[in-house]
Order: sequence, then structure tokens, then C-alpha cells
Amino acid sequence: QVQLVESGGGLVQPGGSLRLSCAASGRIFSMNAMGWYRQAPGKERELVATITSGGSTNYADSVKGRFTISRDNAKNTVYLQMNSLKPEDTAVYYCYADGTASGPGRLSTFDSWGQGTQVTVSS
Repeated sequence: QVQLVESGGGLVQPGGSLRLSCAASGRIFSMNAMGWYRQAPGKERELVATITSGGSTNYADSVKGRFTISRDNAKNTVYLQMNSLKPEDTAVYYCYADGTASGPGRLSTFDSWGQGTQVTVSS
């Protein structure tokens, strides 16, 4: 119904930067929250950052001051700028979005996840 495709992951040295992108496509009537989560090996998936349609943001304490989430509502795209990366930021990063989708003669809510993109911080 609504698909999310992430890009921008990779290998970076400690202290480096990466920018993740996530584009939503499909029968999107309206988009509410968008965000990023991550899952490290052997750990549960955790919230990294979220942003509402109005631009309000929320960050995990571990990334405050280093990561910035933003969105382009016209493109249904959310970004995560990651600076001052640390080895403990190594994880698979997943994009999330929820909102309303249009269908034949009706609207329905959706919440979708991307396939994940690997971020590895290592020297």
C-alpha cells in the first residue's frame, strides 16, 4: 500500500558523518509521523528520532546534539543527518511512517517500515 525505501547507509570512521534518506511512495493521502529506528546485533529495535507533519521532533538521548531529523513533505521523504558518529551507532537503521492511504472509494490508515539500511562505524 505504502512503501518506504531507505538509502545512504555505509561504512564510516568514528567522528564521521552520514545522511540517510527514506522516500515513501504509494497511495498516500496524508502523512503523519515519520521517523528512524535502529537495531544493533543482539539488541531490540530502538527509537532514534521522529518528526511530525508539523515539524516537531523527538530524539533518543544517545543521539541528541549529533543527529538531525528533517522531512520534505512535498516529496514524502524523511532524512537523518548523523554527525560525530560513534561505534555504538552501528546498527541497521529502519525508516517508519504512518498516515492515511487512499483506496477505491475509501481512506485507510497505514503504518509502514522500510527494509533497513546498514550503518557501520569502525576504524
